[in-house]
Amino acid sequence: MTSTSVWHVANRPSQVQRRGRYLPDSMPHPAKMLPELAAHAISTFTKPGDLVFDPMCGIGTTLVEAIHLGRDAIGIEYEARWSAAARMNVAHARANGASGEAEVVLGDCRHLRSYVPSDAAGQVALILTSPPYGATTHGRVRTSRAGVRKWDHRYSADPANLAHQGLDTILAAMEAMFREASFVLAADGVVALTARPWRRDGVLVDLPGRLVDTAARAGFRLIERDVALLAAVRGDRLVPRASFFQLSEVRRARERGHPFRVVAHEDVLVFGRRP
Repeated sequence: MTSTSVWHVANRPSQVQRRGRYLPDSMPHPAKMLPELAAHAISTFTKPGDLVFDPMCGIGTTLVEAIHLGRDAIGIEYEARWSAAARMNVAHARANGASGEAEVVLGDCRHLRSYVPSDAAGQVALILTSPPYGATTHGRVRTSRAGVRKWDHRYSADPANLAHQGLDTILAAMEAMFREASFVLAADGVVALTARPWRRDGVLVDLPGRLVDTAARAGFRLIERDVALLAAVRGDRLVPRASFFQLSEVRRARERGHPFRVVAHEDVLVFGRRP
């Protein structure tokens, strides 16, 4: 049986969480992990001195929060632009007192063990990452009389990037990542994935549920399923921090008579290897 808890990681807006902690060049990334979510996961599942690993590290949120908490970290990033941003964010963290050390490698999560130093094999206490959502990213937006202008909503123009692939390809990549993870995890190490459902053509896509099935095929079992709120807690009320695109989609659906709601949480799926 799995345990469940609720993480309050969005009481401060994402921009406030990153202000001064991450460099401006990293802000255009369209799908950044919340720093407080990463910090909570690292504090919960590791101890100072442990090794944390993110095989799809983006701008390096997992790495930055890990070294600020006295852990060491390794990250893999497919896109050169974002791996450079991750390195700069790590250097910025080190210059501002972070005591851990981190390395960023340009590569593919499906072959992660080939990028991990031999002395780190079997030493990783936590793999923390978030799979891409295909074309479903948020980016930034500005509205005017001329219409809606959207930008920073693509990871890259590389069609081989998983972010441009369909769900089946993404899940196959995640299965490969889980199989590779077995070679780098410590005996009691865990894999934590953050994911949320999304709608495609009005139908809810249960990405968290599909990831649980994918992990099982690779020899991992779900040991904990947590709720990371994407909303502020104000007394007995939740104040969602939904993007323009989420709100717009819900409004259009309601106009068509569908009682949709804004998704105000991410699932944090925690896996251990099957005995």
